Amino acid sequence: MSTENIFPVIKKFLYSDHEIFLRELVSNAVDATQKVKTLSISGEIKHDGQNLKVEVIADKNAKTLTIRDNGIGMTADEVEKYINQIAFSGAEEFVDKYKDAQIIGHFGLGFYSAFMVAKQVEIQTLSQKDRAKPVYWSCDGSPNFTMESGSKNIAGTDIILHIADDSLEFLEEDRIRGILNKYCKFMPVPIQFGKKKEWKKADDAKEEDAEQEIEVDNIINNTSPAWLKKPADLTDEDYKNFYRELYPMTFDEPLFQIHINVDYPFNLTGILYFPKLKNNFEVQKNKISLYSNQVFITDEVKNILPDFLTMLQGVVDSPDIPLNVSRSYLQEDANVKKISAHITKKVADKLQSMFNNDRPDFEKKWDDIGIFIQYGMLTDEKFYEKAAKFSLLKSADDKYFTLEELTEKVKETQKDKSGNITLLYASNKEDQHTAIEAAKERGYEVIIWDGPLTAHSIQQLETKNSGIRFKRVDADVADKLIVKDEDLPSALNDEQKTTLKTELETLVDKQKFHVEFASLSPKEAPFVITQNEFMRRMKEQSAMGGGGFYGSLPDSYNLVANANHPLFDKVLNDTEGTKGKVKQAIDLALLAKGLLKGEALTAFVKRSYELID
Repeated sequence: MSTENIFPVIKKFLYSDHEIFLRELVSNAVDATQKVKTLSISGEIKHDGQNLKVEVIADKNAKTLTIRDNGIGMTADEVEKYINQIAFSGAEEFVDKYKDAQIIGHFGLGFYSAFMVAKQVEIQTLSQKDRAKPVYWSCDGSPNFTMESGSKNIAGTDIILHIADDSLEFLEEDRIRGILNKYCKFMPVPIQFGKKKEWKKADDAKEEDAEQEIEVDNIINNTSPAWLKKPADLTDEDYKNFYRELYPMTFDEPLFQIHINVDYPFNLTGILYFPKLKNNFEVQKNKISLYSNQVFITDEVKNILPDFLTMLQGVVDSPDIPLNVSRSYLQEDANVKKISAHITKKVADKLQSMFNNDRPDFEKKWDDIGIFIQYGMLTDEKFYEKAAKFSLLKSADDKYFTLEELTEKVKETQKDKSGNITLLYASNKEDQHTAIEAAKERGYEVIIWDGPLTAHSIQQLETKNSGIRFKRVDADVADKLIVKDEDLPSALNDEQKTTLKTELETLVDKQKFHVEFASLSPKEAPFVITQNEFMRRMKEQSAMGGGGFYGSLPDSYNLVANANHPLFDKVLNDTEGTKGKVKQAIDLALLAKGLLKGEALTAFVKRSYELID
C-alpha cells in the first residue's frame, strides 16, 4: 500500500479555492454542536443543548487561526478513525475511495482542507462522553503525526492552524470576516469572530447610570434565516428585511417573493425574489445562493434551476442536492431534475395566482416582470404551457390583454386575405408613432413589444398558435395599414406608374430603397417608408444570435408612393417646381422613419427654409 504524503494530493484534488478551508472547518464545528443536540435528546450524553457556539480566533503574532467549538468532541478512538485512517491510508487509495463521495459531516474530508493554508495543524479535543479523556493530535502535512494525551478541560474541539508564510492573508480580520460572511452567514449555530462595541447599560451599572460603550461577542451569522420559517409566520416587512440582509447594497425593493417549503419527495426550502428586471436581464444572473443545511455552496445554480429562473434573487436550500466531495459543484442526478421541475412549477403557480387574484396589481408589475416571463416561455416548455394563460400584451393605449383576449377582440376586424388574424405591434413607440396613429385611426389595436426577445417571442407564438400572424405596424405586409390596389381604385395606370417609378428612383438610393405603389386615400401622405417583415425579423434574430447570413445583409426599405395623391398629377404634367416638392415629400417620409441623416438631413433643413422664404 502506498504511504506517501496524502495532503498535497488532497490540496490538489479536492479544492480549487483556498478560502474554502474556513467554510469546511466551521461547518465541521457546527456539525459537532448539532450532534450534541441530537445525542442529548436521545439521552446518550448529558447536556442541556444550550449555549452551543463556534468561535474563530486569529492570532497574528503567533500566526495561528483557531476554530473552536463546544460540541461533541472526540475520543482517542474517534481521532484514530476520523483523522488517521483516512489521511494515512495512502494517496492512491484515498483518490479511488473518495473521488465520488458525498461526505459532509463532522471531521469528514473537509478537515484536510486545513493543509491548504497551514504548515502544521493541531487538534485539542475532549469528548462529551462520560469519563472521556482529552486528546492531542498534530501533523505537519507529512506522513508523520503525533497523537497523545491532551490538555483540554472543556468538552469540544480546537483546530489550531499554524498558517504558512504564503497564506498569511488568512490572518487578516477583513479577509476572515469576508469569508465568514460569504459562507457561514446563515449557519444554525452562533459563530463568534472577535468583539464589537455596543451602547448599552453594563451588567454592573447602577440604575441611574446612562448607557455606555461596552464590548460584546461579535456574532457574524443569523441562525434562523427567513427561509426556514413558515410563510404564515412572516410578514411582508419580514421578507423585505431578509432581502436587505441578502443584498445590503441593493436599494430597490423586490416586487414580490415566492416562499418554497417542501419536505416530500425531497427536502427543499428557499425564498425567491422578483427584482425589477426591465429589459436588462443578463446582468441580473447569479443572484441566487445555493445552500445545503444552511452552508453556502455556490451562487451558480444553473444546474439546479432552469436558466430563466437564474434572473431571480434569493436562496435555495436542500440537503438532497448531490454535491461533489468538496462541495464545490453540483452532481447531476434525478433529484436535481426533480427539484428544478418543482421550483419551475412553484414559480408558475405563484404568477398564475397573482394574475387570478389581483389582475390590476399584476398588470402594474408587468413592465418589470414581462421580460422574465417571455424568457421562461422561450426556454422552458412546461413553463410556457402555464405562462400562456397569464402572459400579457400591452397595447399602445396602455391596456393589457392575454393572447387569447386580444385575438378574440380583433378576430373580425384584423384578418389577412388567408384568414389569419393579424396582430399589429410596434417595437418602438416613439420611432413608429406615425404608423401607430395611422393604424389606430383605422380602428386597429396596436401592441407595444419593445423588449430584446420580441423577435423570438413572436416566432414562438406564431408557431404554437395557428391562424395568428404578427405584423409590425410599419411593415409592408401589415394588412389594411396600406390598402391594396383592389381596395381603392388607382388614379394611375401601369404606364404612368412605370414613368413615375423611374423618376422616383433617381431621388433615392436604389440599393437601399425599392419603389412601389399603393392605392391609398388622396388625403393620406404621398409617401410612406415600410420594411419587409420577414427580412427584418431574420436580421433581428441573427443579431440576437451573434450574426449569421441575415444579420450580414444591409437594411432594405420600401418607398411606397400613394398612387391617389394629387402630387403625382403635377409630376406627370411636369408642373414647375414639382420635383423639389417630391424630394421634400420623400425626405419627410424618411424623417418620420428616422432615416434622414448627415448631408441629406442638412440639405432637407436648408430646402425647408427656402420653401418658407
